[in-house]
Amino acid sequence: MKKIINPWKGIDGYFCFACSPENPAGLHMEFYEDGDDIVSLWKPTKYVQGWFNTLHGGIQSTLLDELGAWIIVRKLQTTGVTSRLEVKYKKRISTNDAQLTVRGRITEQKRNAVFLETEIYNAQNELCTQAKMVYFITSPERASKEFYFNGCKTEDEV
Repeated sequence: MKKIINPWKGIDGYFCFACSPENPAGLHMEFYEDGDDIVSLWKPTKYVQGWFNTLHGGIQSTLLDELGAWIIVRKLQTTGVTSRLEVKYKKRISTNDAQLTVRGRITEQKRNAVFLETEIYNAQNELCTQAKMVYFITSPERASKEFYFNGCKTEDEV
């Protein structure tokens, strides 16, 4: 797996709840490229629980949605917005798990609509949550102007 460099790190005002390393209340997600997939390895804590020792469903949705954004950023070298997110919760996720694997990929693209699949696996590599989403992408020019995005590289590409 190749570590993806966060293209917004160090930009004034960048405070994304899911991926900014500077947001003290955030999830601090980091991302890797693994062939066609984008992956995040993430450790849950008690601060994101719903039921006792159970990862809140809204946090799970956030993990899946954010991974979708990073699939777009890395694989298509642009940005956009989530249009549809359909989540299926299959198995409880413990906030005591050592590490979760959030993984996803592009399944289809029709013009500016990109179809994605994302999943969360627990520390035992069991599928716990999955999502299908549609992401509307923007032009690279608009991504640069409105989202301060000027490309996304892995550490070996720098």
